[in-house]
Order: sequence, then C-alpha cells, then structure tokens
Amino acid sequence: MAITFGPFTLDDSARQLCRGGEAIHLSPKALDLLVLLAQRRPEAISKSNLLDALWQDTFVTEGNLAVLIKEIRDALGDNAQRPTFIRTVQRFGYAFSGTAVAGRNLPPAAPCWLTWGTERATLLVGENMLGRDPTANVVVDVVGVSRRHAMIVVSAEEVTLHDLTSKNGTFANGERITDPVRLPDDTEIRLGPVPIRFRRLDQTVSTQTLDASHVSRSSR
Repeated sequence: MAITFGPFTLDDSARQLCRGGEAIHLSPKALDLLVLLAQRRPEAISKSNLLDALWQDTFVTEGNLAVLIKEIRDALGDNAQRPTFIRTVQRFGYAFSGTAVAGRNLPPAAPCWLTWGTERATLLVGENMLGRDPTANVVVDVVGVSRRHAMIVVSAEEVTLHDLTSKNGTFANGERITDPVRLPDDTEIRLGPVPIRFRRLDQTVSTQTLDASHVSRSSR
C-alpha cells in the first residue's frame, strides 16, 4: 500500500521509496523502520519496541537504530533539529511527524506481524487470509501451502488462528489445529511445510488508522 508524504511515495508492498517517480535507495532495515513509523503515525514508538520489531531475537544496541534513523533522514533530506518527517522523542524513541495520505481506505494495521525466511508481513485489524492466492492478505507462495490456507483474526481483545480446511494442515507450536486458537507473542505457526513466526509489539491493538502490508513473492 502506497503512502504519500511531501514529495515522497512509500510503497510497502513494492518495497520502494520514490520521489517524483524516481526510486530512492534505502537499506532493507531502514525501509522496514520507515514503513513501521509511517504505519503507526503519529504514535511515538519506543526504542525497545523498534529494536524488537527490526531485529527480533538478535541482540543489537540503540546505536544500530540511530544509524537507520540517520539513513532515513538523509534519504528524505530531513533535519534532526527541525524535523519534517521523523521526530526524535527524547529518552523514548521516534515518531513519524509528516502529513501522510494513504492510497486507499483500508482496515487499520495492527502492531503485530509475521516473519518467515526473509519475508515479513504486517497484519490488519480484522481478518487476514494466508495462502498462495494472489489476493490473500499474506501471500505465501510455496509448494505445500493451499491457496486459501489459514486465517488470522486480529481484534482488540485477542489474535486467533483459524485453519481453512487446508490440505497439509495449519499448526501452532507444533500442534495441528482444527478449531481456532489464540496466538500469544512469539508463536510458531506452520502452514504445511512453511514455518512462520507470529510477533506482537503490544498487548493491545492500536485503534488508530494505519496502512496494510501485503506481501507477495514479487514484493521482496
């Protein structure tokens, strides 16, 4: 989903930042960080939550985060002292401060996501269909995954995983499910042969309007 701010367009699904139709290079981690800040705008996100979202089980220092912020600001021509787009929240973290317009009206994104291999997909509040179908919210184009394999439903109270009568089964922490199951943070989901990690930043789902992430094999 494309987000426009100032002269820039940030397209999460295409993994691209452009200015006037010209692509601007960002490292993968810097792009992930910019997407996360833009999607959660104008919310300030703590450094610890950002580190967890970007590096998960890898130990890194806040200096790594500062390097990415500088890379983003350089790409946007932003100024740390007089920021237009990326605001530093002293002793806490960072926030997207620019005025952004989404390409279309979609359900809000939730502060939870899926990762598998080098792929990452932000989930929406509401129903998220997973499978090989190109229209799925999260496209997992791997042999052994059904076209409409499973569904993750995100609400303010909980996140649940549902199997959609898939051929090779849907698993949560090694157990095949037939009924919906609740997903706590760091659950390992398996769609047939594909292991997927479910992560969640907070215990409650943000109610502000954000943008969706649609992942396909062409978006990485």
